[in-house]
Amino acid sequence: MTERIVVDPVTRIEGHLRIEAQMNGSQIHQAYSSGTMVRGLEIILRGRDPRDAWAFAQRICGVCTLVHGIAAVRSVEDALSYEIPANAQLIRNLMIAAQYVHDHVMHFYHLHALDWVDVVSALEADPKATSDLAQSLSNYPKSSPGYFSDVKRKLKGFVESGQLGIFSKAYWGHPAYKLPPEANLMAVAHYLEALEWQRDVVKLHTIFGGKNPHPNFLVGGVPCPIDLQSDSAINAKRLSQVQDVIDQMMAFVDQVYIPDTLAIAGFYKDWGSRGEGVGNFLCYGDFPEKGMNDPATFLIPSGVILNRDLSTLHDVDMNAADEIQEYVSHSWYDYSGGKDQGLHPYEGETELNYTGPEPPYEHLDVEQPYSWLKSPRWKGQPMEVGPLARVLTLYAKGHEQTRDLVGMALKTLDLPVEALFSTLGRTAARTLETKIIVDAMQTWYDNLVVNIKAGDTRTFNETLWEPSRWPSEARGVGYSEAPRGGLAHWIVIKNGKIANYQAVVPSTWNAGPRDTQGQPGPYEAALQDNHQLHDVTQPIEILRTVHSFDPCIACAVHVTDPDGEELMQIDVV
Repeated sequence: MTERIVVDPVTRIEGHLRIEAQMNGSQIHQAYSSGTMVRGLEIILRGRDPRDAWAFAQRICGVCTLVHGIAAVRSVEDALSYEIPANAQLIRNLMIAAQYVHDHVMHFYHLHALDWVDVVSALEADPKATSDLAQSLSNYPKSSPGYFSDVKRKLKGFVESGQLGIFSKAYWGHPAYKLPPEANLMAVAHYLEALEWQRDVVKLHTIFGGKNPHPNFLVGGVPCPIDLQSDSAINAKRLSQVQDVIDQMMAFVDQVYIPDTLAIAGFYKDWGSRGEGVGNFLCYGDFPEKGMNDPATFLIPSGVILNRDLSTLHDVDMNAADEIQEYVSHSWYDYSGGKDQGLHPYEGETELNYTGPEPPYEHLDVEQPYSWLKSPRWKGQPMEVGPLARVLTLYAKGHEQTRDLVGMALKTLDLPVEALFSTLGRTAARTLETKIIVDAMQTWYDNLVVNIKAGDTRTFNETLWEPSRWPSEARGVGYSEAPRGGLAHWIVIKNGKIANYQAVVPSTWNAGPRDTQGQPGPYEAALQDNHQLHDVTQPIEILRTVHSFDPCIACAVHVTDPDGEELMQIDVV
């Protein structure tokens, strides 16, 4: 039990992640997750105007820009008890939802599908049989034999040139791949389709936020005015464009994403019993109907599930000092009161202290600090956040559409409810919640149009915009159910400036290292659950489970020079 497999870097993610697996023969005995980039954005935010926090916070990540902006503005609004207009809430819901649908589709096809799909095997496919397969799954119009012949010809050109491009550096031919050639060709075709699709659907963010990535936000509302007679505001043409985006999203989810997920999962049902993780799940809740102060109206409810018990949802108090805490006993940080204590984010500290080996190194010393990620805990318990946590919470609350979708998927795959707690369940949950979210987008859009027709065009509340109206000291938490899971920013404001700022992000919850009690984080626990490797030199099984969480390590660890010096300059001409 001495061999340790190292996967570094884990690719097809955002950021830098190292996984080390201690083997017992071909079985993973212990796993360790290490974020290998330095954190520091909270330091940058100190002393700044809280109204500007969203612009800096969005730079935490180049993928999850929007949700960090949302969390930032909500933190200030919570601190100041600042309500926003109904239209602003609907527009924010639409923008967050668009991020979900775009992000989940991109993750499935471009980051995760290649763990299950053997691209080179698609060259053996019969385009006519591939067409028959695709048409048996849905009525997606691009399913003719000629279409799949063209895709196969394009793929053959990549292979014969010796330059696979986006499909290079993979484990093609690995015995863990189980799809027949026709299913592989269909998936490759939809991979390419999704590249085209995503270019159009991101337009919703540019309509409401001016650009993508890093759309604009505004404390107290949204920055886009509504004026049907103006060319520089949200008018009838732009509203029509939003409807077109929703239609495109809905069609791809219904006709491609859901059928592909179920078809591929049918060949990997054994993964319904691997990769469970910690068995605890956390949701903050999101998509309010009336505002963040009325959680009862949230589409996604808040709650904690412990030990897979779906009969009980525990309440979450994000302001309680003894609920959410971060630990650094195995992280390269120091706390002024000692490394073994847990700190609530209001009291959180970001003091860097790297004590690890100088790269390149062979192995982590896992008895010492081994990650730039902290270890968040809820009442001392590790928690998984993300699509599976949300679907389980909706299921536990009796949400009718969720129960119908989960029931349909389990029946199609002939799997028990327990299969949800797995690598396969985590991947399926992401697909099912995409359907829930894209359907809700139509309702929010319709409500926005109704408000506008009734003469309500307000998108900003100016009441508390001026700092002269703020208390001398305030604190608040802004949260969002980001695509990868519960995201929250805690802010302390003193004399109109940010005194402390702490972001606890989804991949910190999921990818964090062991805590003071030696409890593994969700990545680590999931890899320790029933993982046997076909070939230790090609550990595709590790990638399957890690990618099922959709890692975003750039969110969890933020780059800064240790001396605070500028790293580079980019001139825009």
